[in-house]
Amino acid sequence: MPPTGPRAVVSAAPPWTYFIGSAVFHYLGPAFAVLLFSRLAPLGVAALRIWSAALVFALWRRPWRTLTSLDAAGRRTIIAMGAVLAAMNVCFYLAIARVPLGTVAAIEFLPVIALAALGARTARNLLALVAAVGGVYVLTDIRLAGEPLGLVFAFANAVLFAAYIVLAHRTARRLRGVSGIDGLAAAMLVACVFVAPVAGWQAVPAMFDPVTLAAGIAVGICSSVIPYVCDQLAMARMARSTYALLVALLPATATVIGIVVLRQLPTLAELAGVGLVVLSVAFHRERTLTQKDKATCDT
Repeated sequence: MPPTGPRAVVSAAPPWTYFIGSAVFHYLGPAFAVLLFSRLAPLGVAALRIWSAALVFALWRRPWRTLTSLDAAGRRTIIAMGAVLAAMNVCFYLAIARVPLGTVAAIEFLPVIALAALGARTARNLLALVAAVGGVYVLTDIRLAGEPLGLVFAFANAVLFAAYIVLAHRTARRLRGVSGIDGLAAAMLVACVFVAPVAGWQAVPAMFDPVTLAAGIAVGICSSVIPYVCDQLAMARMARSTYALLVALLPATATVIGIVVLRQLPTLAELAGVGLVVLSVAFHRERTLTQKDKATCDT
């Protein structure tokens, strides 16, 4: 008799369906957050996003068990990841409050391409980096006169996004007995502490407004729970090269969501800039691990 129930449904669904879910919610949540800015300051929305996501993960994964089971080095990694998550969310919301969502998403991928180019110095990755830099140059040149502060936050978010990738990779490879979701849950719990003194005071008005509070919780679930879980389900059943190719769609997805939800109509130059970034993400290739690299990762 074939298995039934929610787990059977999860197992039977094609992996690309989870990627689509991740791609949509990755920027749909922030798009709703932009709409929420009229009721709550961006920093307040960032705090609500982290706290609501941490609450969901706490009820689901019991992250304090992960923290107590780790050694000192493991805890340092989780604490660093939590600090990066807090700072990244703060910079991201301060950026999308000033700059179109598609532009912020495109800038976010520049360090990813740079890391790939440094890891594998090939002509292909060099061309990918040139395309990414060209695309970001077009986007920033458009916005530099009007929203320089928004670009500062967008580039800070991009640097923090690269740091998050490094720490997430370290968590997955070096923390034995800890799954990716459990590591994320523990880091999100730590992020609650880091975000409180920076943005917590701006979230206070939501505590007296049930509609704003409910909307902020929904943003946290849409932005930090659903897409991350979908990522785990997709990556577990999809080749890394295929997943990397599909990731190239994310800046375009952000642009489409910005048009549909926020009515942020891009110019032809902005579309060209996003297109160059999408092309660069699709074109680059990761470095193939040697036997020595694999042995290093296993130690």
